[in-house]
Amino acid sequence: MEKIQIIAVIVSLLFLTYIGYLIIKGKLREEYAIIWIICTGILLIFSVWRKGLDFFANLLGVVAPPNIVFTAAIFAILIYLLHLSVVVSKLQSKTKILAQEIALLKQELDTLDRKSTRLNSSH
Repeated sequence: MEKIQIIAVIVSLLFLTYIGYLIIKGKLREEYAIIWIICTGILLIFSVWRKGLDFFANLLGVVAPPNIVFTAAIFAILIYLLHLSVVVSKLQSKTKILAQEIALLKQELDTLDRKSTRLNSSH
């Protein structure tokens, strides 16, 4: 195993450990951690299996194997950004509904408070 492979394996394992730490501390939800674990696992596989990238390049007809890495990374980033956009859109919708419900409850509380004040002042 070459020096760069050893470094890549160590860095991948450290990153995997850090992901686990973030999950345990509650700073990273499991649903998002799965994507990071899969990506790190892929990096770990290609760190150990050096000919793997050449194999997939030949299989897909790509001349330069590093192009597969860049293409896959860009594709993965686009998919992940789309996923995050969907999540943010849902949260924005839920926040709007929550704010409207709070406003209605506040209005109802103010109405009850005014009624209570009138009843107390009439006695």
